[in-house]
Amino acid sequence: MTNPPLKLVALTAADVPVISAALQDAVGKLGDFLFERRARRFTIALNRYRWEQAADKRRGRGERVRAALQIGSVLAAQSNRLKQGAPEAVVSLLTVQFQPDPDPPGGWIVLMFAGGGELRLQVECVDLALADLSEPWRAAARPEHDLEDGEGAL
Repeated sequence: MTNPPLKLVALTAADVPVISAALQDAVGKLGDFLFERRARRFTIALNRYRWEQAADKRRGRGERVRAALQIGSVLAAQSNRLKQGAPEAVVSLLTVQFQPDPDPPGGWIVLMFAGGGELRLQVECVDLALADLSEPWRAAARPEHDLEDGEGAL
């Protein structure tokens, strides 16, 4: 790869915002979401916008790269406003959060998508790994957010 691939691990609640920032505006198809119940892991393949490279290219469109997010220690998965049985449906990830249980270290990993979609994963503990899988390519556009909706622009 021309630039080193991103590889991140989150093992505490404090690590999750770093993964979230790296994945903001990643896009993918629901068919690339895989819950392996027996292995207790949830894997998602996405096309990640490379925000870490965008700082040097403020006027350009930036780059995207194929990446995978794997969440371990998953006990249950719930979704809201995501099209079940629509593997070609495209989603845009806005944020990844950890909501702790009153009895640590468990809680919920919550992925929020544009349009109000949400994926909630009950976990025994924070156990996330993010890795770039491909060479980067030029993005079609730089992601932007409507400032009036409270999300802010990057």
